[in-house]
Amino acid sequence: MFKNFKKGGHRKPSKSSDSSADASSKGIGAPGPGPTSKSGVGAPAQNTVEPVVPPPMTHVEPLPLLGKSPSAERQNLFMRKLQICCFQFDFTDTLKSAREKEIKRQTLLELVDFIQSGTGKVAEACLGEMIKMVGVNIFRCLPPASHESSGTEVVDPDEEENYSEPSWQHLQIVYELLLRYVVSSDTDTKVAKRYIDHTFILKLLDLFDTEDFREREYLKMVLHRIYGKFMVHRPLIRKSISNIFYRFIYETERHSGVGELLEILGSIINGFSMPMREEHKLFLMRALIPLHKTKQVGNYHQQLSYCIVQFVDKDYKLADMVIRGLLKYWPLVNCQKEVLFLGELEEVLEETQSAEFQRCMVPLFQKIARCLNSPHFQVAERALFFWNSEHIVSLIAENRQVILPIIFEALEKNIQSHWNTEVHGLTVNVRKMFLEMDAELVDECQKQLAEKQAKAREVAEQREMTWKKLEDAAR
Repeated sequence: MFKNFKKGGHRKPSKSSDSSADASSKGIGAPGPGPTSKSGVGAPAQNTVEPVVPPPMTHVEPLPLLGKSPSAERQNLFMRKLQICCFQFDFTDTLKSAREKEIKRQTLLELVDFIQSGTGKVAEACLGEMIKMVGVNIFRCLPPASHESSGTEVVDPDEEENYSEPSWQHLQIVYELLLRYVVSSDTDTKVAKRYIDHTFILKLLDLFDTEDFREREYLKMVLHRIYGKFMVHRPLIRKSISNIFYRFIYETERHSGVGELLEILGSIINGFSMPMREEHKLFLMRALIPLHKTKQVGNYHQQLSYCIVQFVDKDYKLADMVIRGLLKYWPLVNCQKEVLFLGELEEVLEETQSAEFQRCMVPLFQKIARCLNSPHFQVAERALFFWNSEHIVSLIAENRQVILPIIFEALEKNIQSHWNTEVHGLTVNVRKMFLEMDAELVDECQKQLAEKQAKAREVAEQREMTWKKLEDAAR
C-alpha cells in the first residue's frame, strides 16, 4: 500500500484485509499482519533531549528529510513536519495551492515511512502532536448525503454513483499513518491511550457515516485494531455501535457505515467467551434483530446474517429468540427481502437443537407454508430448499406429527396449481420425503384436507343459496 502512495496512485482498500481475521483469546479477531517497527513507537527516545513543541508555522515550506538529519534534532524536526501536515487546503480546486498540497503529501509519506521503518523512536510529546494532526485532518463535518441534497429517495448502492472525498489523496495517507502506529507490536498502549482516548474513539465512529467507501474501509481496519489492542476501549466501542444502530433503526433509517460496523462486530462476537454475558444477549435482542426491519436491510444483510449466526453458534439456546425475531420482522410485500430472510433462517436452523426448535416450530412452519405458496417462484423455491439440509430434515422428521399437518395443504396446492415447474418438482420431492417418513400420517393429513375442502364447499354453497334467496326476495 505504501508503495502505491509513493507512486501517487489511489488504491481501493481490500475488504478481505480486515473481515477475515480469526477470533483471538482476547475477544476479537486477530489483526492482520502489518509492518511493525523495531523500536518502541510511542516511547521517549533514550539519551535525547525531550522535544519542545515549536511555534506555529505561518506557511508551508519544505523541510530537511528525517533520515538525513542528526539524531539529536530528529524529534524537533518531526514536530515541525507534523505542523506542516496540519495545514488545510481547498481540494475542490485542483490548481489552488498545488505546491503546498504536494509538500504536505510528501511530508505525510515521509512520516508514514518513519513510523513504519522504525528508524527512530517517537517521544511522547511527539505522539500527542501526531494524534492531534490526525484529528485535524480526519475529524470534519461530513457533507450531506446525496439523497438529502437532491431530495430523492435512497437508492440501491449498486445503482448509485460512488461518492469520492475530494481530499482523499491526503486523507488516505493520514489514515495509513494512524493504522501503522496502531498495528505496531511496539506501540505502548499505556502511553497511547492518553491520546487515543474515548473522545477520539467517538469522533472516529461518527466518520462511519461517510459516503466514501474507501474511507469506511480504513475506518473499519483502524477501529478493528484499536478494539483488539486497547482493552479499555472495548465497552465504549460496543455501546457506541449499539447507539448508532438504535438511531438508525428508530430515527433516521439512514447510515452509510452499518455494513462496516457489522463486519467489526462479526469478529467481536466470534471472540465472546462462554457463558455469554447478559449484556451481549441484550445487544442481540435490542439492536441486531431489529436491524431486519429497515428498508435498507439488503445493503448489509450478509454482514448482519453472519453476526446473528455467530450468536447462535456460540449459544444454541438463543435460536428460539432469533427465529421469533425474524418472524416478527418478516417482510409482507417485499419478495427479495423474503428470499434473504429464508436464507438466514436456514443458517440459523442449521445451528438449532431439538429443544429450541420445538419451542418455535408452529409459528415457523406457518410462515414457511405461506412462503411455499408464494406466487414469486424464488420465495417458494428458497423455502423448499430447507429440505436439502440433513439437519433440518432430521428436526422435521422428529416433529413430523406437528409440522406436516401445518404445511400439507400448501404442498398439495403447489402440486395442483403452482405455475412454476421447478417449484412443482421440488414440492413433489418433499411430499415423497414425507411419504417415506410416515405414510400413515400422509394419508391422515390427506383425509383431513379432503374433509376441510368438503366443509369449505358446503359453506360456499350455503352462502350462494342465501344470496340467491335475498335476490329472489328483492325481486
